[in-house]
Amino acid sequence: MQQEVVLAMLAKEPTHGYQLRARLRDALGPLGDAMNAGHVYVTLTRLEKAGLIAVERSADGADRSDRKVYALTPDGQQRVAEWIAEVSWPKPDLAEFHLKLIAAASAGLADPLTIVDTQRRELLRRLRDAQRAAMAEPDRSDAALLLEGIVLRLQADLRWLEACEKNWTHRRSGS
Repeated sequence: MQQEVVLAMLAKEPTHGYQLRARLRDALGPLGDAMNAGHVYVTLTRLEKAGLIAVERSADGADRSDRKVYALTPDGQQRVAEWIAEVSWPKPDLAEFHLKLIAAASAGLADPLTIVDTQRRELLRRLRDAQRAAMAEPDRSDAALLLEGIVLRLQADLRWLEACEKNWTHRRSGS
């Protein structure tokens, strides 16, 4: 989990770890379901060690006095502001699949059309899953927007596979 996401979720108000996990699940929808609770707490510990959050003991009841409340420090607030202001986007790097496809085809290790077809089936399965998850989300929710991004990326990858298939089909026909 990206540390800045945790910091941003704490920017609104100090909170307990379980409340933070609930906020993340609410914001991410089905994408947050796979979130490991242990990872959230490891991230919180790292942020505390880095001086980006402070931890206090909760005083909200005698039986729960051991609960920790996490809050941003001034350095944490600054890091969130810097992260929000950053202009970033993933580089259009080649994925391992792209390199595997070209290497296998160039070395004659496998039929590129078979590799493309196998990958297409997997991407279609992932696309179907993402579309179902998006349809289950309320319109205009944050989770629906995140899922739409996943759907669009998968569709772009499928278009690239179509281009690969045309390329190798064209080469085989000798045209």
